[in-house]
Amino acid sequence: MLIMSGGPLIWAGDAVPPSSTTSSSQCRTIQQETDRLRCYDTAVGQPTDPKKEVPLDVVKLPDPPPTPLAELWELEPDTKHKLFSIRPYKQVYLLPARYTTNVNNQPSSPTEGTVPKSLGYINTEVKFQLSAKMKMLDGLFKDHLDVWIGYTQLSFFQMYSKSISSPFRETNYEPEIIFTIHTDYDVFGLRGRFVNLGIVHQSNGRQDPLSRSWNRIYAQFGFEHDGFALLVRPWYRIKEDWSADNNPDIVQFLGHGDVVAVYKWGGHTFSLLLRSNLNFWNLHGAAQIDWSFPLYRQLKGYVQGFTGYGESLIDYNHSQTTIGAGFLLLNWM
Repeated sequence: MLIMSGGPLIWAGDAVPPSSTTSSSQCRTIQQETDRLRCYDTAVGQPTDPKKEVPLDVVKLPDPPPTPLAELWELEPDTKHKLFSIRPYKQVYLLPARYTTNVNNQPSSPTEGTVPKSLGYINTEVKFQLSAKMKMLDGLFKDHLDVWIGYTQLSFFQMYSKSISSPFRETNYEPEIIFTIHTDYDVFGLRGRFVNLGIVHQSNGRQDPLSRSWNRIYAQFGFEHDGFALLVRPWYRIKEDWSADNNPDIVQFLGHGDVVAVYKWGGHTFSLLLRSNLNFWNLHGAAQIDWSFPLYRQLKGYVQGFTGYGESLIDYNHSQTTIGAGFLLLNWM
């Protein structure tokens, strides 16, 4: 603080006194906000009245940075972008080496039967995913609702299988429309930021007997706290006629929803995805764990492990454990 003692000003604060040689770097060490403000005024030559206290409510502190989920879904004014601009959605990555313990060389389904002859795939391949979304409508119902379209493509490339001309073993196409409702509530210390209501189609674009597809509606709830995010998404499959359904038992293996937990620690990000059919007498599901870490500038190293059913649509009823390593371009958050 500054004290008048019948003569010159005396500095009685917890750091250096302001003077004609005071620098702004010295002011950073002062703990009291009012004293620190006076120090900055002195450093830049701004006259200071020592008898006049500066109310704390007029000291404007910088706004906290937007949270990861707010950035991802543009939930705050400072995070909004123009309509029809392409924005990140799910992970974007390349795994030049992905190994499986159990190659699915004879895919099957109840209506398509089993492929009679081995397809000749090997257990090391390339896996990559592309994903993006675009906002179509913004700020509906008093700025509580946005409308997005999203697209995700997941591919498995038998690049090292030269004997069968290195084909793409499987590609899954997943367009969707998403209605994002802005929320703000607390549950067990987690802040509920949004509810996504979506309609999604997923297929592999192949002919019978290798064609696989399904349509779903879902509700996804997004929560976060500090560097942790939790995405909970139950879904309902839109039923099809059995005779036209390439995979009528897909829910038995891919379950009734998924949960994604993401934790950021420094430059590292860890995520866990879980699926289950919730049938404890005939339990099926999957787990995927991911780790990304700094590599070079914006490029991150990436390790992915998967176990269970449905890493791809052609493998929806096929269980395997896989491990892959490569590069991550965009993460969940």
